[in-house]
Amino acid sequence: MRIEVVYARARQAQAVRLELPAGATLRDAILASGFRLKEENRAFGIFGKRARLDQPLADGDRVEIYRALAIDPKEARRRRAVRKA
Repeated sequence: MRIEVVYARARQAQAVRLELPAGATLRDAILASGFRLKEENRAFGIFGKRARLDQPLADGDRVEIYRALAIDPKEARRRRAVRKA
């Protein structure tokens, strides 16, 4: 089956297309992608929906590796509000 693995980095996203055997999981795709992941990369998804590493893949799936947030969204809103005031 053909899948795409996308790694969202701070300045750009990298993508690689893979051919995996039927029954492959999200973990298999990430390992086959060759991306070197840092410890903070713990969130993964398929077509924008969070998924576990043991999730089986289907032909045409887009596996996504999410990067850690630089700042908590609530804190970012607070900082923007302070700047506007």
